[in-house]
Amino acid sequence: MSHDHHHHSHDDKSSIKRVQLALVLTGIFMVVEVVGGIISGSLALLADAGHMLTDTMALALAAFAFRVSSRPADTKRSYGYQRFQIIAAFVNGLSLLAIVGWILFEAVMRMINPPEVIGTTMLVVASAGLVVNVVVFLILHSGDQENLNIRGAALHVLGDLLGSVAAIIAAFVIIKTGWMPIDPLLSVLVAALILRSAWQLVRRSAHILLEGAPEWLNLADMQSKIIASVPQVTEIHHVHVWGLTPQHPMLTMHVVLEEKPEDPTALVRSVKQVLKSKFGINHSTIEVEIGDCADH
Repeated sequence: MSHDHHHHSHDDKSSIKRVQLALVLTGIFMVVEVVGGIISGSLALLADAGHMLTDTMALALAAFAFRVSSRPADTKRSYGYQRFQIIAAFVNGLSLLAIVGWILFEAVMRMINPPEVIGTTMLVVASAGLVVNVVVFLILHSGDQENLNIRGAALHVLGDLLGSVAAIIAAFVIIKTGWMPIDPLLSVLVAALILRSAWQLVRRSAHILLEGAPEWLNLADMQSKIIASVPQVTEIHHVHVWGLTPQHPMLTMHVVLEEKPEDPTALVRSVKQVLKSKFGINHSTIEVEIGDCADH
């Protein structure tokens, strides 16, 4: 158990460093894009700078969430602060959905009234943006992908990366043909790709916030494995499984025995061992009952 805790704290330290590095790179390039947008008069670049501003805020929120979640448990927060990461992931997911709405609205406006865009400046700044976004995405993607906080930050950056690719393609088309509607058309495609990932992030983080059971866990299979492995256990009920984060599942359950065991602690230890070795559940509370359920 001590090894497991050490592993998670090491992962969190690595994740904090990744998010902080990504935050610095994204923040610097956001300023570059604003300047490029003003010089070229390109609304596309200013819009992308707005997107990068939300990326910067998302990364700052993710970094703050890691800091808060590393605080030890206290009397008011007996589970500690790890759940704050999930709140950050949920907020990031909602902000991505808002960005999708904004991109679609902006695309419709541009279809109706396409603005003049200087293709060459747009191409240079968008290409530089692509390089920065690829670097930032690789930094985050090589981190712990089961961590929803890291995933939320990476999805923001992936959305921006796709936006840079779309801006480069649009710039080429504008330079070669002068056809302005390509910009909003590609924006809609990017919005559709962001929408799918954003919805998955919101759904997964909301599931954890609602104390949902881990999606990978089959409760019937878990109960049958415990009964098969610990012969004294005849029945299991009042099973509650949830997670502080996807990496920290928790469980409470009642196990029913036919007769009082010689060593109740050894029996509980056997059940905990099955939960730990077969299902990776390190934090469990087991209530032992002989015959009747104490809650009836």
